[in-house]
Amino acid sequence: MRIVHIITRLILGGAQENTLLTVDGLHHDHGDDVTLITGPAEGPEGDLFDRAEARGLKVELMPELVRAIRPMTDLLAYGRLRASIRRLAPEVVHTHSSKAGILGRAAAWDERVPAIIHTIHGLPFGPFETPMKNRLYIALERWAARRCDAIVGVCDAMAEQALAAGVGRPEQYSTVYSGMDADAFLNPPRSREEVRRELGLADEEVAFATVARLFERKGHEDILAIASRVIAENPKVRFVWIGDGILRDRLSAEIARLGLSRSFILTGLVPPGRIPELLQAVDAVIHPSLREGLARVLPQGLLVGRPVISYDVDGAREVVLTETGILLKPRDLGGLASGILRLAADPALRATMGAEGRRRFADRFRHETMTRELRSLYERLLTHPAPGRRQIGNVVDRR
Repeated sequence: MRIVHIITRLILGGAQENTLLTVDGLHHDHGDDVTLITGPAEGPEGDLFDRAEARGLKVELMPELVRAIRPMTDLLAYGRLRASIRRLAPEVVHTHSSKAGILGRAAAWDERVPAIIHTIHGLPFGPFETPMKNRLYIALERWAARRCDAIVGVCDAMAEQALAAGVGRPEQYSTVYSGMDADAFLNPPRSREEVRRELGLADEEVAFATVARLFERKGHEDILAIASRVIAENPKVRFVWIGDGILRDRLSAEIARLGLSRSFILTGLVPPGRIPELLQAVDAVIHPSLREGLARVLPQGLLVGRPVISYDVDGAREVVLTETGILLKPRDLGGLASGILRLAADPALRATMGAEGRRRFADRFRHETMTRELRSLYERLLTHPAPGRRQIGNVVDRR
């Protein structure tokens, strides 16, 4: 197949890694002609361009495809996307993230691409956004949903929330769990003891990792809000924050102000290949994000055998079960502190939850499974066009 994927930024992030693994699998495992169109990787989070180049993947950088809403720049991006789609003549266009999803679907629809798919990695609207932003994005997502054949959610919650907001039709939706290199997490390359020594963790210390950009709504402020209480009750607890972002200086200053510098380890930006060994080196994972789709770190933590603590947002409840971790109401700071202290005091419980997570999810999140399911969806759409489309040879026409 000739396939084009479109995403706003190729930064180090869950949606971006998901997309790159899909492009990689389609190219190397299925022999497809795949092009990834992306906007610039703005910010301190790092990017995946070197990884794409090392894998021999075709990536086209489009400077106009920026994350922020800029009407004139967005109009230019739409025009450039149409020109690129016309040049590449794909049978399938698959968009990711809200901005690229809106512009990309519009461009593909107007260029009469046979099959148009959008993946929801996380909705741009929700209870923690402003009413004005919610109204704007719901209207845009409803409009864009009428310009694609299928909508994929990385968890069941994405379809439920989108449909509740009137975005798309039920028959458009399917769930394809976000893929990853599961074997790397089931068998990290370096020993737990070696990596703990590098992090400065003593044998008796109980470490809780958070893997996320240092950014708004990722939950770092909530951890800081309860950290003093947790450390006072159990001085052996340590917090390991993996990632970087625009809030690093502010969060570091707050850690110092609270007198908790010895209790926090900030690794900064690390290559994605180090995440398995870092998660194996800690004792549990905390992810108190307020908007996420389905955070990749939750199944990743379970695959290395670590229990997870998460707020009950989006798809978290699909992996954070009573047998695998602790699920909390958003912003339940008391529950967050209690959950950390409970796991810190009970190594047997941590081991039981982690082992159950490995057993349940070892196969569900393999990137090979994700790519196979997506390609099957492409084939289905090309063979059996959605209502309102008419197939002529290998081209689906709209009437």
